Amino acid sequence: MKVFFNKLKNCRKSYSITYIILSIFYLITLGFFLYSLSRLHNIENVLRLIVTIIMAAWLFIYLIVSPIKLFTKKNKSFIAISIITGILIPILIIASLLVNYFFKNFDFTKDYLTYTTNLVTLTDTEFNSSSKIGMISNENDLEGYKLAKKLYERDKMSNEIVSYEDYYEMLADLYSKKIDAIFITSNYTIIFSSEETYQDIANQTKVIAEYSEKLENQDLTLKSNKKLSEPFTVLLMGVDSEIDGLDVNQAFNGDTLMMITFNPKTLTATMFSMPRDMYVPIACRNNNLAKVNSSAAYGSGCVINTLQNITGIDIDYYVKMNFKGVVDLVNAVGGITINVETPNYAYNHGHNCNGKFCEQNSNRKWGKDTIYLDPGIQTLNGEQALAYARCRALYTESDIARNRHQQEIIEAVAQKFSTIKSLDGFQQILNAISKNMDTNITTDQMLSFYEVAKDMLFKNDSDELISIQKTYLEYYDLPVYLPGSDTVTSALGYYDASLEAIKKAMRVNLELESAEMPKTISISVNENYESKIIGKGLTDDSRVETMPSFTNKTVTEATSWGASHNIPVYIEYVDYTSEYYNPDVSPGLIANQSVHRGTFLTNISSLTIYINSGTAPENPVIPEEPDSNENEIPDIDIPGSPTPE
Repeated sequence: MKVFFNKLKNCRKSYSITYIILSIFYLITLGFFLYSLSRLHNIENVLRLIVTIIMAAWLFIYLIVSPIKLFTKKNKSFIAISIITGILIPILIIASLLVNYFFKNFDFTKDYLTYTTNLVTLTDTEFNSSSKIGMISNENDLEGYKLAKKLYERDKMSNEIVSYEDYYEMLADLYSKKIDAIFITSNYTIIFSSEETYQDIANQTKVIAEYSEKLENQDLTLKSNKKLSEPFTVLLMGVDSEIDGLDVNQAFNGDTLMMITFNPKTLTATMFSMPRDMYVPIACRNNNLAKVNSSAAYGSGCVINTLQNITGIDIDYYVKMNFKGVVDLVNAVGGITINVETPNYAYNHGHNCNGKFCEQNSNRKWGKDTIYLDPGIQTLNGEQALAYARCRALYTESDIARNRHQQEIIEAVAQKFSTIKSLDGFQQILNAISKNMDTNITTDQMLSFYEVAKDMLFKNDSDELISIQKTYLEYYDLPVYLPGSDTVTSALGYYDASLEAIKKAMRVNLELESAEMPKTISISVNENYESKIIGKGLTDDSRVETMPSFTNKTVTEATSWGASHNIPVYIEYVDYTSEYYNPDVSPGLIANQSVHRGTFLTNISSLTIYINSGTAPENPVIPEEPDSNENEIPDIDIPGSPTPE
């Protein structure tokens, strides 16, 4: 080595310095490059090996061959080798930076989120030390219990705590003033405003204290070891926030829940949207029945477990997407082509649409910011696509129509990916979704999708990049009585036959069962072919029924209904002295009933109906309680009605 450096000193000084500097820089950049290259697990393994050998060989050439050329006075050869080395150094640096940029921007996992609990009262409630506070009893509930306890201790409160297992029960008691305040997630106005009872919750309540902590993302406990190169299921959850970004709170509104199965071998996807008002067992509420969107109040884990129980299909991954990100994503792919459905109604939340489609913009503003669209096929930009994805008030099917539009938008965006061939276009997409997306898909798992993505983008010459199977869950209106709030909510029930068809399609796509080949095929040249929508038109006798209202109806209508449902109907006649008397109902008609409208029939053993026997006087004199039964109204035998036991 000493001899080597002595020879190097005897060479021209500028050459010697060039050799030393380039050797050091090349060695450092090559190490950085090889480390970056090693992170690309199972991506172009042969190419990566070839590049590694070439770059390592060139290191040998420069360290050993170039000084020999220098010592033998072959300066031109030394200069040529040095120039090549000088060119390779920035190439290695750029390549390393691109790989690390990829890893940085392809990591959509939010490792830490800011969680916040609020102490909330009704606007007309004066909170003091004697006020009762509602708190969730589940000790694993981060915002409803853990942070609530810290807020309680921080502010040195001495208030009485009333424990609840359920947010909806706690909120109902707040509204009925059985308690004075509640601890609840800071997203509560977004989560609960979709319920009829709490539509104006933002104006009806006020926050009097809050406590926040930046903690590890609680949803990251939901992990999967499945590679994206094998069939998988992902749950897309929409977060309808006015804030650009997705780095706060696990609780969210569950208005958009879409299960997508994808088979990378066939490039086939099934999309199943669960309507937000579908009445189902909620996994984290002891399987008590409620609207499926209510599961979102308890975090992503509750939503996933609920849908897994309903479908019987494991959900491998989740993607939580802020609707704000839709604007940037659609713009990044250059807009999408959508056939805008003709509205059924002229007004959207009281706003006159003048015969067009209209909706608020991404900041929920009307007026000059209103998004107007003519019905028909057209190219939508980001703001227009988001408005179309959000809107349900203009359509008879309401949330069902909105789910259909969201599926169309996702399909259009997916097909537009095939047009992205440049690195710049790819970078714009990454920038559009990185801050507005959270997922449990790791970077390594995303890399496992590389070969599939490459085939999709560069080997598929057809316009249809992915074959998408659409689904439609047949539903029916299901008014449900909520005892806690003494209200009837408008929910939806589903037909088992429709759900079973959708479940089968998803299982077939996941290769969990084989598809059944049709025995006969009928084709008419006079009919336009339309792709089959799985589950559509399939109904059966699985319909769940709730108690109807018999107010203002006849005895015969009630008793006939009871006979057809095998429910005994008992009859009582009441006058104005009874609590069951209804002054708005004519004599002889049903004034009231013992079972509230919207109660599930499975919970009913009998029904008593109360018949108005007369009108109330202007100044009624309420008689004293009689000592005997002689003044009671005798029972009247109604043909076809059962006799009380």
